[in-house]
Amino acid sequence: MPCRCCREAYEDFFNEKLAEKDARRYRRRGLDAAGGTIVGFLKARGVGGEKVLEVGGGVGALQLELLAAGAAGAENVELSPAYEAAARELAREHGVEDRVSRRVGDFVATAGDVAPADVVLLHRVVCCYPNLDALLGAAAERAQHRLVLTYPPHNLVSRAVVSLLNFAQRVRRHEFRVFVWPRREINRVAESRGLVRVREARASLVWRWAAFERPT
Repeated sequence: MPCRCCREAYEDFFNEKLAEKDARRYRRRGLDAAGGTIVGFLKARGVGGEKVLEVGGGVGALQLELLAAGAAGAENVELSPAYEAAARELAREHGVEDRVSRRVGDFVATAGDVAPADVVLLHRVVCCYPNLDALLGAAAERAQHRLVLTYPPHNLVSRAVVSLLNFAQRVRRHEFRVFVWPRREINRVAESRGLVRVREARASLVWRWAAFERPT
């Protein structure tokens, strides 16, 4: 089921100020460690001519890197509209605005209108949505070849940090919440859509990553 209360909560948390900050950071430093791990993996697999779908891609940094590596095109589905201006500006700066398409909306609600892609990405996204089965399941169904995602590890430290973050959100009367999903549940959802896990490891101090592929 789509998240009925997500749009307003996301727009409140993922605002234009954060989008501009993300764009400035990418211009200065490039990808974060986890994002670099994802792109490195996909480049090693070969992305030439492939179409990329990213759910919650923010300013589109991963897409820019993959397009530079030879991907044919990229589509981004973003719940908050606050990223659109910064993302379009970055695409123009990299000369790929004609190879990137963006839509705003809840991916779970609109997934039926989104075309399948060779590669589907969810970077720091599954922790921000209250229904893992719906979000990851819809993404996996649209992955023709690969699905790659990052997520916080389901351990005592992560759960404690998330609990504190969510408590702070409640104090501020913000509805946005963070979620920590067990690895077995992530595997279950992806594998139930016909994908096979091929890689899973730590991507940075606070993120793990996993890659799934569809058997040929």
